[in-house]
Amino acid sequence: MTGRAVRVCVLAGVCCALVAAGVAFGVGRFGTVADGDAARGSYAQDARLADEAAGGVLEKLAEGGGERVPRAEVPWRVSEPLQARTVEPEPAIGALFSPGTDWDDEHHCSGSVVHSPDGDLVVTAAHCVYAGGFRTNLAFVPGYAEGKAPFGVWVPTRIEVDPRWVRSSDPDYDVAFLRVRRPGHPGQRLEDVTGAQAIRFGQQLPAPARLVGYPNDAEQPLGCANKAVAAGPTQLRLDCADVPNGTSGGPVLTAANTLIGVIGGRDGGGDEVTSYSSSFGEDIRNLYERAIGG
Repeated sequence: MTGRAVRVCVLAGVCCALVAAGVAFGVGRFGTVADGDAARGSYAQDARLADEAAGGVLEKLAEGGGERVPRAEVPWRVSEPLQARTVEPEPAIGALFSPGTDWDDEHHCSGSVVHSPDGDLVVTAAHCVYAGGFRTNLAFVPGYAEGKAPFGVWVPTRIEVDPRWVRSSDPDYDVAFLRVRRPGHPGQRLEDVTGAQAIRFGQQLPAPARLVGYPNDAEQPLGCANKAVAAGPTQLRLDCADVPNGTSGGPVLTAANTLIGVIGGRDGGGDEVTSYSSSFGEDIRNLYERAIGG
């Protein structure tokens, strides 16, 4: 296994043209994708497609019934051995689904709720939402476990990535922010339902940290704790074995549960023993500010 990149296929020679609300759609690596505003790295999600994605997920999952319980404060310690293992699901961390014919597993990436003024922000890896276009069939299920959506199914209203990711898939900008809503529950705020992680830019390294993510073929998240260290000026590294495909976009959190990265970046997120994240510096701060101001 090399990297955490979502497994995708290319449907060569097949395309379709669909124009809705002034946005061009076509068939790409993720099935149906949208051009959006490529120069800005922004996509205002088509509401009909988003609702269809939510409906596709809800056909297979049992919704509701969750109770937000704050994560118990336990002494931070390095995982022994340095190997990811199943952990309890957390309300603010979830799986990204993409129902339909896009050749992925049912859930293909991970994400987490990050604090924002409007309480509607999810962070994940850019490669989970953009490859030749913005993915149009995304749904986020916080606290997902064993076929259940205890805190509902949420879909993007906007997706924001750095234009440098759009142009060249630059691993230094493998971060995306999604503003989300819950179909059928107008006015409900995600952060009020699940809680959220504070985000920190310019974290000094090394620092105690843990990662969490949902493997493609698992119904529970995996987690592992170690020290996050710098891997050059633009990447964060956390050594831990057996962090497989599907964990891309999952949070890297300090011992104080503050978000300092997402699994992604170099080598699509890592290899058999190492996970990476694009460093949360000024460029990611600017992307966050753009997302909350959008």
